[in-house]
Amino acid sequence: MLRVLMILVPLALSIYAFIDCITTQEKDVRHIPKPLWAILILLFPLVGSISWLIVGRDRNSTAGRMGGGSRRSGGGWVAPDDNPDFLKSLDEDKNQDDDQKRDEP
Repeated sequence: MLRVLMILVPLALSIYAFIDCITTQEKDVRHIPKPLWAILILLFPLVGSISWLIVGRDRNSTAGRMGGGSRRSGGGWVAPDDNPDFLKSLDEDKNQDDDQKRDEP
């Protein structure tokens, strides 16, 4: 089982880092160009992946990306339970339902 983990964990890390590198915008890539980062990740999977995740991309500008950071500051999508407008609409719907129940005989 340990042998399998020693293969699967670096493989999963490499796949994640490669996809993250490919989907990152060019302006968010630091130090070397994006194609070189992708080649580095493919040629040296463990070292390249860890390097990419630590120094390859600008973490501050990726706060609005899928899978990380707070989305409220970027004006992007917000989960329904964190969206004040959605919660307000639920309260309004509940109040309307209560009013309708009172009006019924």
